[in-house]
Amino acid sequence: MYISQQKDLNSFKVEHFIKSFFVVIFLLLSGLYHTVNAQDKKIPSRLLFIGNSFTYRNGGLEMHIKKIDSSTNNPRIVKANRATRGGATLKILYNQPWVHDSIHHQQYDVVVLQEDIPELKELNTSPFFEYASLFNQEINAAGAKAVLLMAWQYERLNWVTMEQIAEAHRELGNKLKILVAPVGLAFQESLKARPAMAMLGPDKEHATIQGTYLEACVVYTTIYGRNIKKVRYSPSGVSVDEGKFLRKIAWKTMRKWKRSRELKRR
Repeated sequence: MYISQQKDLNSFKVEHFIKSFFVVIFLLLSGLYHTVNAQDKKIPSRLLFIGNSFTYRNGGLEMHIKKIDSSTNNPRIVKANRATRGGATLKILYNQPWVHDSIHHQQYDVVVLQEDIPELKELNTSPFFEYASLFNQEINAAGAKAVLLMAWQYERLNWVTMEQIAEAHRELGNKLKILVAPVGLAFQESLKARPAMAMLGPDKEHATIQGTYLEACVVYTTIYGRNIKKVRYSPSGVSVDEGKFLRKIAWKTMRKWKRSRELKRR
């Protein structure tokens, strides 16, 4: 009788040890999973903008985006910088050592790539695909994620339409599996609703302050997925009513673009 009880006790201990062992393993793996998952979903706090005057005009996108963020209930951006050069395409910028230094200078979470497709001397989108892809590889290697800023068409260099610019960004965004901020399409949406509010200035190429603000709002909502209708910041030159309207257009355009990309992938 005693021997039988001892065997039962030993059997219970072994069984208990095995169960405890697997519970510990499960908890460790679960913790590892959630840690990795948390890293994947890290909220970007350090941003870098690479582009030309479409990025640095009217004070610079990085300044407006940081002010937009600061006026929310839950600010997230710690640092926002830019690496820009007037009239430069991504092809030109890729051949500038200081641009690469900027990517690696700090531990950025997101690098926004703004191409100026009409400015491409080749009169086709091939350089955009090539150099945005090269930048994307480098950005990923630096531990950050790339976002494409879709700019707009303009009269001086009218060999390409807004629809073609949008399609090129859609195709490359899907290929690289990265976000696209549909700024040019937001300009179109704004002009449809309020034709009297100019998106481009007297040169019909560079953004007005309203256009720059809309550009910043589109990029912000694309990166953070946040509806910014309650944002309190509007730059000097943009009225309260205009700011409210432009934030609404930014959110609407971003959501519409996101849905269209999802349908295209099916």
